[in-house]
Amino acid sequence: MGARVSTWADGLIRLSALVGTIGLVIEVVVILIDVIGRFFGSPLTGAQDISQMSMVLIVFGGMALCDKIGGHVNVDLLENAMPRWMIWAGDFASAVIGAVIFIGIAWTTWSSIYLMRFQLGVVQKTNIIDLQFDWFKGAIVVMSIITALGMILRAIGLVLTGDNGQESRGHA
Repeated sequence: MGARVSTWADGLIRLSALVGTIGLVIEVVVILIDVIGRFFGSPLTGAQDISQMSMVLIVFGGMALCDKIGGHVNVDLLENAMPRWMIWAGDFASAVIGAVIFIGIAWTTWSSIYLMRFQLGVVQKTNIIDLQFDWFKGAIVVMSIITALGMILRAIGLVLTGDNGQESRGHA
């Protein structure tokens, strides 16, 4: 059962990272086309809108993978002086607090979509090319939930095995 959950979690993390990768490719292509277009006096209309929305995909798409591989910044100045249980408690607390934060991001973003779209009947769009925000807000919700699930699984793994569940050689 645990292996199946881990496999599903890994698949969701890979999917989230793929979305982030696609966002990065779109970002690079849009900037390239815009810079070349500006050189010839014809910039890409809406490049700023597309760049801003693809940044959402890049940041939130890569967050779950970053947590899984232990890519976040670790400041371990006092780690050698700390007992093992304190390091474990710090890893556990960071996983739980991170999960709560990402659940909060998902909830707040979903509430924003619900309020604007369904209660007020407003469809938010970008300024230049009228690109709807809701699709990108939905991506934030989904990818934040994936990140939170990864952090919850890491916290459970810490309780069950004592290992921090990250692929890098972290502290636990």
